[in-house]
Amino acid sequence: MSTTTNRVAVLHGVNFNILERRDPSFYGGKSLSELEHQISDWARALGLEPIFFQTNHEGEFVEYLHRLPDLGDAAIINAGAWTHYSRAIADALDVAGLPAVEVHLSDVDARDDWRKLSVFDGLVLAKISGKGAEGYREALELLAGELGSSA
Repeated sequence: MSTTTNRVAVLHGVNFNILERRDPSFYGGKSLSELEHQISDWARALGLEPIFFQTNHEGEFVEYLHRLPDLGDAAIINAGAWTHYSRAIADALDVAGLPAVEVHLSDVDARDDWRKLSVFDGLVLAKISGKGAEGYREALELLAGELGSSA
């Protein structure tokens, strides 16, 4: 029996199902499907197996994090607005105990003041924002190193 240590769950939160309808100057204009396809290509090139999840329901996001240790070995979290206030999601991420990277398509620190707070501070290896889809590539590279994955 082999031990897989290269499964990376990519979790998207509220409003990602309509990503292509959101302001392209902040969110890039791609659909979630297009973004996930790009992430898949980058992940596989790094020897990682991507797993995708999106919901508009905070409780479902929490429950997915509860199951995460059985599904993946690391995570990329873009919880959308929940990033800035959901202690429930932060607690569930902490309990999951897996290496994680927080990603934002837009530069959250250059936007509204309320976006500067992240409830994931101290729980993630890194926070990447303002790099558009490329931020996911950077997160995958960090996690590949953390997991010891090589293509």
